[in-house]
Amino acid sequence: MLNNWLKTTLLMAAIVALFGAVGMAIGGAQGMFIALLVGGAMNLYAYWNSDRMVLRMYNAREVDAASGGAFHAMVQELAARAGLPMPRVYLIDEDQPNAFATGRNPEHAAVAATTGILRLLTARELRGVMAHELAHVKNRDTLISTLSASVAGAISALAQFGMLFGGGNNPQRSVHPAVQLIMVILAPLAAMLIQMAISRAREFGADRGGAEISGDPEALASALAKIEAYARGTPLPTAELHPETAQMMIVNPLSGGDLAGLFRTHPATEERVRRLLALARHGV
Repeated sequence: MLNNWLKTTLLMAAIVALFGAVGMAIGGAQGMFIALLVGGAMNLYAYWNSDRMVLRMYNAREVDAASGGAFHAMVQELAARAGLPMPRVYLIDEDQPNAFATGRNPEHAAVAATTGILRLLTARELRGVMAHELAHVKNRDTLISTLSASVAGAISALAQFGMLFGGGNNPQRSVHPAVQLIMVILAPLAAMLIQMAISRAREFGADRGGAEISGDPEALASALAKIEAYARGTPLPTAELHPETAQMMIVNPLSGGDLAGLFRTHPATEERVRRLLALARHGV
């Protein structure tokens, strides 16, 4: 777990450094200072509002014990097993089977699942999925993923600004215009790759944590395989419009999800299943 936190911290530091480098290329030292200041403000805003933003984006509707029925009761039981406060519970009226967690800390967390995943999975498999999402909450991955998405998006916006205005005649700019052009083109791609690396690092930890919370790693393994198979052929329009949210889902919701290697938003499902089955064999 400590290794994952160290890796994530280094990756987040790389994104922030990249943000400052783009600012430097566009406006010299002053540009770097302004870029870091804007990035900090965006992170602060995301810290307080990220959960409401993403839930509104997906038109999620909150359910309680009466309207959520067995699903709400399942989350309540798992949260108690994990030693977590009861999160808010949401449903998203979409056919693609998927789920995510959001919120700045366990005391302000929310979990959401599509109606498609409730129809597809058995109760045992769904329990494994929601345990995985609660593991994200327990590990505070929801905050990390939100901040990485926020800064990565800001880098893209800043790079676009640089493409349009090119830094003007700023005498502080010490970067050659050709290097500047390359930087503003490649920086968003680099930010995306770092963001994906953060996502991949956290998913393995949440799989293990979910297996420990539910006590049933085989159920989560079965759920992942089933979700992967069905999600490929079922679009999730909101995720396509806002691909920065793809990393939040338990399985990549994007139609381009077959890209390999660096362009995966999640670890290979086959590897996740293999690790979970290994945990089952060792009695986790």
